[in-house]
Amino acid sequence: MAASLELDPARAYLHAQEARRLAARVGVVRETSGIAAYRAGKWADALTELRAARRLTGRTSYLPMMADSERALGRLDRALELVTGRQARDVDRATAIELRIVESGIRRDQGLPEAAVAALQVPELNRRRAGPGPARLYYAYADALLDAGREEEARDWFGRAAAADPEDETDAADRFEELDPAVFDYLADAEEAEGQEDGEGPTDVGDPAPPGDAPGPG
Repeated sequence: MAASLELDPARAYLHAQEARRLAARVGVVRETSGIAAYRAGKWADALTELRAARRLTGRTSYLPMMADSERALGRLDRALELVTGRQARDVDRATAIELRIVESGIRRDQGLPEAAVAALQVPELNRRRAGPGPARLYYAYADALLDAGREEEARDWFGRAAAADPEDETDAADRFEELDPAVFDYLADAEEAEGQEDGEGPTDVGDPAPPGDAPGPG
């Protein structure tokens, strides 16, 4: 389908809508339409299409996108019900981890940063693997740690996410560098040097004080 080949989310969504118009009762069409709507940020449409796809195909792999769409619409209770409800118990492991990632985001929205961290503490964190799945898990864990004020740990996990993401599907490498103390020191030194070149640096001890800046009587 053209929607699955199109790189631009908005154009992919338009292609998917046309396919849906022609074959609304075909499960894979509704699935593609739902995924395209999700990627385009059309949350309500994504929910409608993915619910239909689930009825037609019986698959549970759509649950993370459905829950994340509910979250994006501000319906945290509904999102949490999808993540922790009965239907979430029968999913495969990859889908279960995606649900945990969504749950972590929900907990952060609720103002519960430590609960967001705890939601992602799964055995897969201890398995050093590469690929989109592990990279997404490591990245989400790093983000949750950062939101909880645990910057050093967050930096380590952004580094792991970057190592697991050779295709640069996330911005983990950039996030890692932002938290690198050496980078901060370098930027601070560079800004100070630039300020001195512009005449904005501190006055040397031996320089005469500018007019009007002489210290007053003690």
